[in-house]
Amino acid sequence: MDDNKKEHKVIGQGATPFTQTYFHGTKADLKIGDLIEVGYNSNYGQRKNAKYIFLTGTLDAAIWGAELAFGDGQERIFLVEPTGKIENDPDLTDKKFPGNPTQSFRSTEPFKVVGEVTVWQGHSAEQVKTMQEHLEKLKEQGINSLND
Repeated sequence: MDDNKKEHKVIGQGATPFTQTYFHGTKADLKIGDLIEVGYNSNYGQRKNAKYIFLTGTLDAAIWGAELAFGDGQERIFLVEPTGKIENDPDLTDKKFPGNPTQSFRSTEPFKVVGEVTVWQGHSAEQVKTMQEHLEKLKEQGINSLND
């Protein structure tokens, strides 16, 4: 073999695209490999049987999700991969944040838990209380989530 020419051997299938990993904030006790699916009571709003499940591309939005979720469980942030199509969350993108800067999405197809963020800084107790009061005022005005 010529010293200037190198032989290249391909092992396996070659390059594959990376999968975008998203965050999911909750108080649910999940494990790596679990699927988050529709059909359970929502963590928010009127606690109806959830038509959608949610994920976000930002850690801050996932922290809010964990802090505002119903329940007494530990606030947790999971890394998730969608198993199907996701779409913009209309409650945030159309009503509050045009252009989706919070990178908030929803789906009717499961998310697979692929990891957990175990070190993160939550919002101050005052910020959480203010957000809860704001959400309660919206509820009193009859403004409910499209996602329940």
